[in-house]
Amino acid sequence: MTDVTDASADLHVGDLPSDVLIRVDGLVKEFPIKRGVFFKKQVGAVQAVSGVSFEIKAGETLGLVGESGSGKSTTARCVLRLLEPTAGNVYFQHTRSDEVDLPPIVNIANADKETLRLLREEMQIVFQDPFASLNPRMTVASIISEPLIVHDSGTAQERLDKVKDLLRLVGLSPEHTNRYPHEFSGGQRQRIGIARALALNPSLIVLDEPVSALDVSIQAQIVNLLRDLQEDLGLSYLFIAHDLAVVRNISHRVSVMYLGKIVETGLREDIYERPSHPYTQALLSAIPEPDPETEQRRERIMLEGDVPSPVDPPSGCRFRTRCWKAEEICATEEPALLDRGQGHPVACHFAEVAVNI
Repeated sequence: MTDVTDASADLHVGDLPSDVLIRVDGLVKEFPIKRGVFFKKQVGAVQAVSGVSFEIKAGETLGLVGESGSGKSTTARCVLRLLEPTAGNVYFQHTRSDEVDLPPIVNIANADKETLRLLREEMQIVFQDPFASLNPRMTVASIISEPLIVHDSGTAQERLDKVKDLLRLVGLSPEHTNRYPHEFSGGQRQRIGIARALALNPSLIVLDEPVSALDVSIQAQIVNLLRDLQEDLGLSYLFIAHDLAVVRNISHRVSVMYLGKIVETGLREDIYERPSHPYTQALLSAIPEPDPETEQRRERIMLEGDVPSPVDPPSGCRFRTRCWKAEEICATEEPALLDRGQGHPVACHFAEVAVNI
């Protein structure tokens, strides 16, 4: 386990390919469980994220999928240092090193407060609940301009003009600047959240279940907006969701998480057309088919049991307690995330491409 304070683990120019915006290496997040008088004695830990690694290239969308409790949102918050990681490194290829006094590659995991403040311009987040993430006592103009004020960008008039431009960009009227969040629908509020995230011209946006609280018709509009913004502005997305149908529409690559670990990763076509991990196969089998005949022919995989507790995860493969392929080796040896002939990395001793899913 790599401690986040280990400065010797930092990368330098040339250590990352020029097209890689961010690299997450062995990310770990544990929440201590404390008991006793004044809760001073640690008796265990919730292993929310356990050794997660991935890369996101410039202009690319990585979809991070898995059921509730798999560690997706915790991973995202650790990447942005909204939560302090327990271990691991997060390397960000700084695109504005000529504008601020920062090295081209910054390890977010051990960056100081001033470095993080400067990096906030390039890394933003859109939250799941568009109402809870907007201050109900602030107008739209105040909400969207707040990042500009914090980073001392422009005059008051320039900030107002920027707010109006951002509202147009996300499909809202610039005349809505003096309205409050409760005056908008859920989809419109999420557009306001997206406009706020775009205010500082970031290169990476974390989208934490951005459409799960919206109606299906509105979901499609927001996904189309995000794709258009990515194409026009060259944005990179970390898109977190449990709905695989939505992820398929927007992601270039997909990583599947289960109980704090990535169990399968690859290009979108690899995951959806050649799923090889039993958990991925089960998730995909749950997506309904619009064609009744196709729906009737395909095989539905029903998982038995509940997700194990992250306080005491199973030995070996964490999915083995619910897996129909599990054998003795699954309990004694944790499968590495490797390409076992399927064309993309899979963490399963018995990985094989599924058919009729």
